[in-house]
Amino acid sequence: MMDVAAHLVELLCERNQTVATCESLTAGLAAATIAGVPGASAVLRGGLVTYATDVKVHLAGVDPTTIETHGVISGYCALEMARGAQRRLDADWAVAFTGVAGPDRQDNHPVGEVWAAIVGPNDIEHYWQVTESSMGLEKAPRVLSGNRESIRRRTVELVLARLAEHVAKLPATPFRANRRN
Repeated sequence: MMDVAAHLVELLCERNQTVATCESLTAGLAAATIAGVPGASAVLRGGLVTYATDVKVHLAGVDPTTIETHGVISGYCALEMARGAQRRLDADWAVAFTGVAGPDRQDNHPVGEVWAAIVGPNDIEHYWQVTESSMGLEKAPRVLSGNRESIRRRTVELVLARLAEHVAKLPATPFRANRRN
């Protein structure tokens, strides 16, 4: 997990770009993982931990209609969480996670169902269900397997890897070079 975070920090530093997180099931693990990399202070703006539904609305700006229509365990909710973190923390990139780490189902969603979203420069907006197949493994189950801790850790690893892929695709030119950290 730290290798993925170190690679992400390196890419962001090269581009003079920043990142923010909005986390539900991971409860700050992604921000803490990024912060564990030497030099992360140059790129990590901060993180929102929006574990409770009302906090997703009040802190991240998720529209209550989105929650009523799609639920908090959805790509739509994850996307609004990422948008809220990007806006609220003034970051170039933002990533968000929502799902069920267990041990029990939540609102008819199985343990291991995780949704994530990335927003970034040039109107990049992407959400998806996080599965082992999201990293190219064939015939992977639609949910992450394991216990609560392994689901949380795997979520962070897979999503930070996807974020690094997005960052790497853009040219190494600063988007917000005049912003002070």
